[in-house]
Amino acid sequence: MKPACVADFREVARRRLPKVLFDYIDGGSYGENTLAANTADMAALTLRQRVLRDVSDLSLGTEVFGQKLSMPVVLSPVGLAGMYARRGEAQAARAATAAGVPFSLSTVGVCTIAEVAAAAKTPPWFQLYMIKDRGFMNELLATAKAAACPVLLFTVDLPVPGARYRDARNGLNAADTAARIRQAVDGVLHPDWLWDVLVRGGPQSLGNIASATTDLGALQEYMGWIGRNFDPSVTWADIEWVRDRWDGPIVLKGILDAEDARDARRCGVDGVVVSNHGGRQLDGAPSSIAALPAVVDAVGDDLTVLMDGGVRSGLDVLKALALGAKACLIGRAWAYALAAGGEAEVASMLGIMRQELRLAMSLTGCLDVRDAGRSLLNL
Repeated sequence: MKPACVADFREVARRRLPKVLFDYIDGGSYGENTLAANTADMAALTLRQRVLRDVSDLSLGTEVFGQKLSMPVVLSPVGLAGMYARRGEAQAARAATAAGVPFSLSTVGVCTIAEVAAAAKTPPWFQLYMIKDRGFMNELLATAKAAACPVLLFTVDLPVPGARYRDARNGLNAADTAARIRQAVDGVLHPDWLWDVLVRGGPQSLGNIASATTDLGALQEYMGWIGRNFDPSVTWADIEWVRDRWDGPIVLKGILDAEDARDARRCGVDGVVVSNHGGRQLDGAPSSIAALPAVVDAVGDDLTVLMDGGVRSGLDVLKALALGAKACLIGRAWAYALAAGGEAEVASMLGIMRQELRLAMSLTGCLDVRDAGRSLLNL
């Protein structure tokens, strides 16, 4: 069966991936209530159907941070994506470039900035996690700058890793022999993935920070390494440290509160991403779509506001635009598609999302995504 929507890609990914990897993509923190709210609150928003409008000429294109997008969608940074398909970040970046949308590379991706840029023939947006070794952080920012990465996404909602019960049950957090044996057996039971990723897709390392991960010897040690090395002391004062080393746009990813949005504006960043880390950090936090209007109202036109979390269709994209986002970051959607079949399926997913957005615009009478406003919704 050819996938017709993101839910279909998710099901193919579930069958193809070892359980530890699928649950890492699919899961959230604690009881996964915020994860569920991201999609439930999005689904609860209803669009106003309008008729007898001339919708023969629609404009899906927009511009953010000086970059033209064929539609208001950005591939969000996803850690370990190179474990879902062979050199996964490079494959997804090629699909994004072909579709005319940006790809964001995670600090903890498998592929390096150089590999992704070479594969896509354009540098990715780069997502920054702050680790304790400031000397290494200086080198990493210099590498991203030298590669001409156009936007820096500074993720600010992971001072410590959230409690993700699925990962704990699967042994992702445990560097013990029993967990490794279980995962090895599960890998053997997924031969297509084993051949594609482990046999043909090496090296399986965190490419951008490989030189800083001498104590990271196996997948099971991944979350423990994050806990030991991510810097929980980061404050608003550190934005200046980053700005001194970065000339381009800085976008803070992980803003949910209007006061934090105003602080971001005072710090002189260029944008924010309204995001709860896909429900993977603070369970009980509001959904991204619920938090979006207050953040938009708090910063007005002073900052570019993007949104991440719960976006599973082009209809969801239009809903987020209607509430003030300039574009949506999508994470699980492209990760599922990548796991389902690499670059070709990421391209297919983006094509589906584009058509869904076009149809939603046609049936709401929205001629241009840049003009989307709250009048499109039944509020």
